[in-house]
Amino acid sequence: MKKSPALKALLVVLIGVAAITLFVGKRWYDYVSKAKSPYEEIGIELNSRAPGPLNRWGCAQLQERFAKSVPPYGCAAGDGRQWK
Repeated sequence: MKKSPALKALLVVLIGVAAITLFVGKRWYDYVSKAKSPYEEIGIELNSRAPGPLNRWGCAQLQERFAKSVPPYGCAAGDGRQWK
């Protein structure tokens, strides 16, 4: 049985979206759990745009490892010098 062209296109799009999601998710996880600095630009951007619960978890991980640092964008509260 042959697959229709629309089904093939949908499959390609879904695989592409899944691959991008996995890549971005891994990059974000590596930033919040293994970064040598809390100020990596791509990691800051990914974490600041993450949904609320993921952002809070990521900020908590960063704060645990870099408590004495000024929090990066997306993890700052109040005057920008306090962690959320």
